[in-house]
Amino acid sequence: MTTFGIPAKAAIFAEYKSLKELLQIYATDEFRNNEILHIGGGSNLLFTHDFDGLVLHSAMKGISRYDKDDNTAFAIVASGEKWTDFVEWCLKEGLQGVENLAGIPGEAGASAVQNVGAYGVEAKDVIHNVECFDTLTGKTIVFSNEECRFAYRDSMFKHEGKGRYFVLRVSFKLSKSSTAANLEYGPLKKFAEILGRTPSIQETAAEIIRIRDSKLPDPAIIGSAGSFFKNPVVSSYFFNEEMTCKDPEIPFYQIDRHRVKIPAGWLIEHAGLKGYRIGGAQIYPKQCLVIANTGEATAEDVVKLSQHVVKTVREKYGVVLHPEVNFIDSSTEVTILGSGTSKGVPEVACACRVCRSVSDFDKRRRASALVKTHGLNILIDASPDFRSQALSQDICNLDAVLLTHSHYDHVGGIDDLRPFCAESALPIYMKKDVYDDLGKRIDYCFRENPYPGVPALKRVIIDGESPFFINGLKIIPINILHGKLPILGYRIGDFAYVTDAKTIPDEEMEKLKGLEVLVINALRPRQHFAHLSIEEALSIIQQLKPREAYLTHFNHEIGLHSEFEKLLPPHVHPCYDGLTINID
Repeated sequence: MTTFGIPAKAAIFAEYKSLKELLQIYATDEFRNNEILHIGGGSNLLFTHDFDGLVLHSAMKGISRYDKDDNTAFAIVASGEKWTDFVEWCLKEGLQGVENLAGIPGEAGASAVQNVGAYGVEAKDVIHNVECFDTLTGKTIVFSNEECRFAYRDSMFKHEGKGRYFVLRVSFKLSKSSTAANLEYGPLKKFAEILGRTPSIQETAAEIIRIRDSKLPDPAIIGSAGSFFKNPVVSSYFFNEEMTCKDPEIPFYQIDRHRVKIPAGWLIEHAGLKGYRIGGAQIYPKQCLVIANTGEATAEDVVKLSQHVVKTVREKYGVVLHPEVNFIDSSTEVTILGSGTSKGVPEVACACRVCRSVSDFDKRRRASALVKTHGLNILIDASPDFRSQALSQDICNLDAVLLTHSHYDHVGGIDDLRPFCAESALPIYMKKDVYDDLGKRIDYCFRENPYPGVPALKRVIIDGESPFFINGLKIIPINILHGKLPILGYRIGDFAYVTDAKTIPDEEMEKLKGLEVLVINALRPRQHFAHLSIEEALSIIQQLKPREAYLTHFNHEIGLHSEFEKLLPPHVHPCYDGLTINID
């Protein structure tokens, strides 16, 4: 079911041939009680482990045509049709628009999710609308092209729509013409010059398939996911000032006056990685954008090779490559970036034995955490110490930020998020009061015409009651009270992070049951009007009974880490800066 050809198993697999069959699956306990993954042709997936959930696949078939006028026709294709079959159908029907997308593996439904593109054309250029099944309402819904919010290799189906909407059909608005329209891509322009005329859509598709076959491996023979990395987008300023001085020959495409796109394959090749391999995974010599399975590759080989590519290109060119491939990995890794309270430890001007300790375990930066799961890097709170935290943990990519509240010790590092905003605005999830507060506190980030170089941030308001999704990952907000101030904690799978709590209402405690790992604040032994004491935190842990619990957000009154650790129950541990927690 995947083009990489690397074995993986699903606990449950289901396929549907119609909306009626999908509704029958939707009504089952298997659907309600398992993590759901909907796949297409498997050409953009890397399973790093077996999948302990339900994998769904559309086997819906059918292509139909509706003529609008003498020049335009709509082609409607079911999600389970092979994309190559749909392109071939359009060529036979004399419909122009998708010939440049010939030879792309996968299924028609994925064309809208991925916004597939090649040789100067993207699916968004010809998609009219997308019909979907909404898993929250159990009803079908149709999205217009604009509502899909297409971008380079991107759409809303890869963000808040991921996991919620299953594509059923895609409608394309095509032209009734037998001649090709998009020939600006270099090899196609040369092809037209050699012919001495405008090629037909059939000739163009055949030439594109010939070019693809000369560069890309046939997945039936050599496993791969096609292009493994996205072409990076950087600011024009960074490109001109930082990159061209390293190599003035770097090719680029000017997107607008502020941004340029750089071919990732060129960067990988000129970083000396052509043909480089780890285990059975190799940078494909004919096209360095591809990681190939030479026959015996494991998922670990591919992951390690991709990480090596990212590291090497970053060291040489200062650019971070992002995978186009989806890493299917439901394990969770949590790094405690900071475990201290608002003053940190040591406290300024304090001469107590804790603040004078030379042990790294007793040096605590302001509280925040990094959660890695399902191929995402999610930051919880951007403390004033975020810059040093990011440097010590070598953080080079963030997909989203979750804010608990707007106190300075939790948001003071937001300006330091600018390295993660080069390609697009970084989404930051928060309640309405935090939204308003940040709009005043760092208004320069949200002006209509911001000063060049400020962080490009997208504030996303959450109601604090309903679960929400980040690239298909379900996040459950936990409403807690910081003294009298309502703030948020977050549950992600079997992990939850709660800080600055004094009270957790009973209905929110229900959301925290069945955890593998709980991280919760415990300011000091003495009572505090707005924070849990150690005794209060331990009482909550005893009620919730997580497999493991970690205390955080300490001040210096807890004493030396080495002594405090011995006082706790066996399954409760004190956090320290840099602590990594793994949850399988």
